[in-house]
Amino acid sequence: MKKIKRWLLAAAMLVLGVVGLSGCGFPGLAGTSSDTIRIASQNTTEQQIMAYMLQDMIQHDSKLKTTIINNLGSGTVSFNALKNNQADISAIRYVGTDLTTILGEQADRNPERAEKTVKSQFNKKYGMTYFPSYGFSDTYAFMVTQKKAKQLHLNNVSDLKKTAGKMSVGIDQIWLNRKGDGYDGFKQTYGFKFGKVFPMQIGLVYDAVAAGKMDAVLGYSTDGRIGSYHLKLLKDNKHYFPPYNASAVVTNKALKQHPELKSIIAKLNGKISLKTMQKLNYQADNNLVEPEVVAKQFLEQHHYFEGSGD
Repeated sequence: MKKIKRWLLAAAMLVLGVVGLSGCGFPGLAGTSSDTIRIASQNTTEQQIMAYMLQDMIQHDSKLKTTIINNLGSGTVSFNALKNNQADISAIRYVGTDLTTILGEQADRNPERAEKTVKSQFNKKYGMTYFPSYGFSDTYAFMVTQKKAKQLHLNNVSDLKKTAGKMSVGIDQIWLNRKGDGYDGFKQTYGFKFGKVFPMQIGLVYDAVAAGKMDAVLGYSTDGRIGSYHLKLLKDNKHYFPPYNASAVVTNKALKQHPELKSIIAKLNGKISLKTMQKLNYQADNNLVEPEVVAKQFLEQHHYFEGSGD
């Protein structure tokens, strides 16, 4: 029941978010004061956890107020919120996605070069500052059950080649026709294709492989359900998927008006590893702890990274 309520709320907020972006602003935020920081969050668990974490850090270490614009449907929607001055911070942006989707550049599998391009262009074109990574990268990842990995000796994606022609694989709907790092490019890079591919909603792939309905699936590397089902991530040994390092992005206008934001947000730089993000997502997705509570408990455990507070 709790999951159903959260899903209904997410759907409602998504509709409101889209209306707000296409119209004159987000509902309820027209009168936002200059000392209120608006944090945009997409409709994924880790986006919401990081949005609340930023909110807690800002309120703990400054006198600023905050509000979260939650459950936005895509990275483009949250980007436009910043671009149209309807938000001040994007809770998480991913370098690889922004490189291809927002900037329209070719996928670049060199992490340092991709990050340099995105940071420079976001600042120059849009007046936005890309912070250093939180410490984790949320990328596409092939995964199988531990039993399947042991039976077929699977550790790397290349190991799938010997049985790929007989495998049924569940994939993200978007990935099938995605340019740059989609299925067509994958077949060229790895030199094989799967017997059958089944595009499905990303939330269903984990259930499908765990239940034995799929031999392997393509999911997200930070998803908490990886831990729930004890799935094995296969190493992208040919480095096909571009870097999707996760960072906060803040408008230069907000940083100029509130320079204290820079040092507050910087406290999260490199503090959250891939395994840590998986565990945080697991608490919300598997144990049904609200993202707001997950964020607060994590910060309290780390003493707000020694923030002094006010």
